[in-house]
This record gives sequence, C-alpha cells and structure tokens, in this order.
Amino acid sequence: MTQETGGFAALDLNPNIVAAVIATGYEEPSAIQQQSIPIILAGHDMIGQAQTGTGKTAAFALPILNRIDPAKREPQALILAPTRELALQVATAFETYAKQMPSVNVVAVYGGAPMGPQLKAIRNGAQIVVATPGRLCDHLRRDEKVLATVNHLVLDEADEMLKLGFMDDLEVIFNAMPESRQTVLFSATLPQSIRAIAERHLKDPKHVKIQSKTQTVTAIEQAHLLVHADQKTSAVLSLLEVEDFDALIMFVRTKQATLDLASALEAKGYKAAALNGDIAQNQRERVIDSLKDGRLDIVVATDVAARGLDVPRITHVFNVDMPYDPESYVHRIGRTGRAGREGRALLLVTPRERRMLQVIERVTGQRVAEVRLPDSQAVLDARIKKLTNSLAPLVADAEASHGELLDRLTADIGCSPRALAAALLRKATNGQALNLAAIEKERPLVPNSAPRERSGDRPDRGDRERRAPVPLAEGRARCRTALGARDGIAAKNLLGAILNEGGLAREAIGRIQVRDSFSLVELPEEGLERLLAKLKDTRVAGKQLKLRRYRED
Repeated sequence: MTQETGGFAALDLNPNIVAAVIATGYEEPSAIQQQSIPIILAGHDMIGQAQTGTGKTAAFALPILNRIDPAKREPQALILAPTRELALQVATAFETYAKQMPSVNVVAVYGGAPMGPQLKAIRNGAQIVVATPGRLCDHLRRDEKVLATVNHLVLDEADEMLKLGFMDDLEVIFNAMPESRQTVLFSATLPQSIRAIAERHLKDPKHVKIQSKTQTVTAIEQAHLLVHADQKTSAVLSLLEVEDFDALIMFVRTKQATLDLASALEAKGYKAAALNGDIAQNQRERVIDSLKDGRLDIVVATDVAARGLDVPRITHVFNVDMPYDPESYVHRIGRTGRAGREGRALLLVTPRERRMLQVIERVTGQRVAEVRLPDSQAVLDARIKKLTNSLAPLVADAEASHGELLDRLTADIGCSPRALAAALLRKATNGQALNLAAIEKERPLVPNSAPRERSGDRPDRGDRERRAPVPLAEGRARCRTALGARDGIAAKNLLGAILNEGGLAREAIGRIQVRDSFSLVELPEEGLERLLAKLKDTRVAGKQLKLRRYRED
C-alpha cells in the first residue's frame, strides 16, 4: 500500500483534520502553514508576520485542533480577534476543520449577542473559544476563572486590536490565563507596541515572516455592488437583464443556497443548475458538459464543487456570497478569462463585508470598482436589444416567404399589419414588459447602492469645544461620552468599541466627533436605550465609555 506523504499529510496532523481540510478543496499548505504548523505543534510560542489572505487562519487552527484533548470538556484554546466579523469567520473555520472531530466544540464570544448563552457554552465544555477582547472581559467580570484551563492563546491581527484600543483589555486577559500557556501572535505589521507585548507575554518565541505575493487577474474586469443580504436574488436577476454573457458561474457559500438560487433562476426562464458537494460525480460531469455545449448557461456552485472547473464559454463570474479569503476570490474569478480571454467578475457586498473587500483589493493589488444596479431604462434598452438581435436575422427573406400569409391573417382577423405585428411580438416575448411604466411596476425594491460609510468619523482637531454640533440625519440620536482627546481617545477607538460591543453594522454609526474633554457619537434612534444599556460596561483605553443621550437644548 502506498502511503500519502505530501501535502497536509506530511505535517504530522491528525488524519481526521487532514481529511476535513482536503474536503474543503485545499490540497497543498500555503507558505505560512508550512512554516507555522510544525512550530505550533511542537508547543513553541510564535510570532507570525503575515497578511490576511495568506492562509494564516489554518496555520494556527490546524495545529491547535491537533493539540486539543476532546475528552476534556473545558476551554483549552482561546483565539482573540479584533472584530465581531473576524471572530465569526475564525470560529467557522475551526468548525469546518473539526468536522470529523465530533467531540470538539467551538463557541464565538462577541458583543451584540446575549452573554448568557455564550457563558453557558463555555461552561458546558466548548474546548475552543473565539472572542473579541471587550466581550471576553465582560465574561471575566462575571467569572474570573473562565480562562483558568486555557493552555493555547492566539492573537489574530494583533495590530488591528491595538488600533481599536484594546490594549488594556488584552492585559486583563493575559493576567487571567495560566502563565504556562502557549502563546501565538499573528500580525500584518510589527510596530513597537506589538513587540512590547511579545517581550512581556511570549516565551522565547519563534519568528515566521511571509511576504504576501500580489495576485494579479488583469485579464478580468472586476466590479462590486453594494446590496443588503436579503436582496441578493433580486440583485442577481436585475444584473442578468443587462449583462451580455455567454455562460456564467455564480458562487455561494452553502449547498442549500445553490439549490435555492438555481431554482429562482429557472423560474425566470434561465437555463441554470446547481453544483455542490452532495451532487454525485456522474451528475456533476453532466452539468459541466451541459455548460460546455450550451444546454446550460448558468451554474450556481460552492467553492469546493467548482475547483478545477474550466469551461471556455464562461464569460462572467458572480460572487453572490463573499468568499472567506482573498485566495478563494482569486480562484473563483479565475473561472473566467481563461487562456488569455477577457472575463468579467461581479462581487455582491453587504455592508458588513466592506472590510473583506478592502482586504481583497490589498492582496490582489487591484481596485474592485463599484457599479450600480441597472435602472428601468437600462433594463428596457437591454430587453429591446435582445429582441432586436433575435429578429434581425429573420427579416431578410420574411416578406418573400410569409408576405401572403400576412395579407390573409390581417384580412381574416380584420386588423392592420401593425396590430398583428404587435400581437405576435407580445406572444414572442411571453408578455415580458417592454415599456418603462410596466418595468417600474415589476422591478424589485432594491436600492441603487447600500448605505455608504460616512466620511466624518475623524476626530475634530484644535480648540473646538464650543462649536455647534452638525445637524443630525433623520432617525439618528446624538450621544455623549466624557472621554475625549485628552484621554488619548481617537474616533477609531470609539468606533471599534461600539461595533464590537453594540453589535451594530458599520453604516449604523454616523459621525463621531472627538473634542478635548468629551466626544459625540451619532447612533440609531430606534432601540437607542437598549443599545446604551448594552454598552453600559464597555471600556475604551481602560476607561468606561458611559455613553448618554446628548441633549442639545
């Protein structure tokens, strides 16, 4: 029997972990994984300098899973992440890699969700805790022993944590953990503040540094569209009206989503099919063959199902769901623009996914321009163009072959040739709306663009204590905190704390004005009291936030 010795199997990982990784479609470890996994498996402290998109999540998740004792139902590993979104992403990655380890449980701990279920999951034996620093400190105030059994600590994106003002929270967390723990720190940059943490809390750490390779996809025209999560299907249908494609592949995250979206497309008359990991190999081959020969025009797929897919007809890629990392994005859009041909890739971005869009742009070294949903006039023009293209080849000899039939039909029906032509057009287009008024009625209620981030979140400079506040936008309330510039507070510190502990989307927070002795923050009027209660114990730069509604009269 030949024993597999390459790839992830060569890293001395549990076979169940290797199988789970391979099931996601990854066959070879990235550079950061090759260097980090043996160090972490050996129990050393480590500093990893690597950009997002290099595979660093698996670089620490796989060896930590390997060192977990499933028989012990207590927290054994803590991963700290700067934002709620990253914490959820990391927790999902752990769950994916632990799929064949049923006794291993993961809990995500972050602001904006009830504390009770999180603490219960920890006490019920979740071995892996993925947390934001602020919320974890809230749990420590309730139970100071919650981290007493943790022997593996990972700080993911440590530089971002410090930028968001979590330094004091990190010190509280370090002090609540056993000194004998293994500590691993990942950071894109290593400023002096990070080096100081390493000197105080890491023991003879090994260093790993990976230079991020710029991935270029210059033959592919890239664009993104801002939408809300519940409007994706409507947005896709609108885009299909105006995009001139031959064949198209759409990427979603889940198997169920492939079925749901393919069904919605079929209902609108598109030749579409789903492609996911549950589809048998022979059926998968039939779907791909149908896409190649034109019996299908659209395939809705998960990342795993589409690996290795090479169909020359594919002119467009729709990223309906955001990929988990930039490498997956590059792989996805590489399904078009093959062998030097041109291609077009569209990415649907929800408000909470803007950060990942920025990461994708940074890693690929290319800007992904924003486009808008087509308006009614664009849809009308596209429909008429398609009708024109389908009829134009038929006109040349139509009068010679069907002229007499036209004369007889107009006589028998008692109508003009114009009226008969209009009736035949209605039948040919299956009642499809071909005027602006009708299209306006049928168009889905999708905004032209999701709400944009406000630009006014920079701290005010100079002596502006007496300046009148900027007028409020409708639906917002202005709140005040006694923390200001003299406390070392910047707008980004307030923003990070409120995002993590309040559970808000970025666009829900309006202008942030930092004055010398206080700061003003615009928050949603609806549910404001509940939000302020949720933020009651939040600390920024070691001091209590204590936000209150600001009365301007």
